Amino acid sequence: MKPRFINRLNQIEGWESLLSDAEREKLERVERIFPFRSNDYYLSLIDWEDRGDPIRRIVLPDPQELENTGRLDPSSERSYTRLPGLQHKYPQTALVLFSDTCGGICRFCFRKRLFLQRGKEVAPDIGACIAYIRAHPEITDVLLSGGDPLMLPTGELERAVCMLREIEHVQIIRIGSKIPAYNPYRILNDPELIELFRKYSSREKKIYLMTQFNHPRELTGAAIRALDELQRAGAMLMNQTPILAGINDAPETLAELLRSLSFIGVAPYYLFQCRPAIGNRSFTVPVERSLQIVQEAFRMCSGLAKRARFVMSHATGKIEVVGSMDERVFMRYHQAARSRNLGRLMAFSSNPDAIWFDDYLESGTDGAGDSFEYRPMASGEEAAI
Repeated sequence: MKPRFINRLNQIEGWESLLSDAEREKLERVERIFPFRSNDYYLSLIDWEDRGDPIRRIVLPDPQELENTGRLDPSSERSYTRLPGLQHKYPQTALVLFSDTCGGICRFCFRKRLFLQRGKEVAPDIGACIAYIRAHPEITDVLLSGGDPLMLPTGELERAVCMLREIEHVQIIRIGSKIPAYNPYRILNDPELIELFRKYSSREKKIYLMTQFNHPRELTGAAIRALDELQRAGAMLMNQTPILAGINDAPETLAELLRSLSFIGVAPYYLFQCRPAIGNRSFTVPVERSLQIVQEAFRMCSGLAKRARFVMSHATGKIEVVGSMDERVFMRYHQAARSRNLGRLMAFSSNPDAIWFDDYLESGTDGAGDSFEYRPMASGEEAAI
């Protein structure tokens, strides 16, 4: 199978009969602001009789996206951009925005700005990014992201991977991709892509593919075959997903996803609080409810299925939501842009309406009366080592 990409709603087969005139007009109004992209393989997973179908919610526009909420850059990525397309927030890790194209556009995407301002943030010159990484020996882990790097021609992706492999201190290459869910045939139909992983994922220096399966129904037979091909080629597979209203916010659904991933050898890595990006409010579950969902899902999972951490990718770092007790919520800096915050444990008064870390920062304290710095680093500031 070779899926056909679809960039307009009216290109969907049977579009006129799938929805009422009023429903189509509402969705097409969203499309004029926030682009739509999918393919006939992924759209075939939708149950069109179910208006709340989770696959539909992942990829089809929703009128609530037009609500005036959220920010274009909710994690202040611009503050950590050292040159066009390269972010260096944590000492050991560099992130390269390598593509501004995806196999499908998730309606809850936290980088919608890439599709609204095409080409402005992706790396125009991978060579400049390579030179920066080579000049910073503390960087051992490079994440190729976007967009989706697997949307690039295999030769272009291999060129970047090859240059990274020539840098002695780069031990890990990560590729962030939802292609295994959106279009597993990109992998199954391209033996050169499989060979790329076999060639550059060595015994001592692995390539990690960071997948994004949001719902267990995305784990089709084709997707599982594609993942198996990658594993056999030496790729390490990790999955991350936000907690998403109407998609995986039932503990049973989340548990099924985590269990199914562990059964096929894909390690659950991060469970994210949905970032407050523009247009994302209808997908957001309050932090404390998300924590409850995660904890209830974990009760249905073996140890291997519940390795994931529930985190917020905040401007100041990755903040793990550890637990709650006696009207208190406990959090910890799993990663921090400022070294003095790394590992810091914080206790806040419960706020059932909070949807982001900032909602707990009424006074700029950690709940124990200690003030701490939670602003993002200035664009000229170096990451703390």
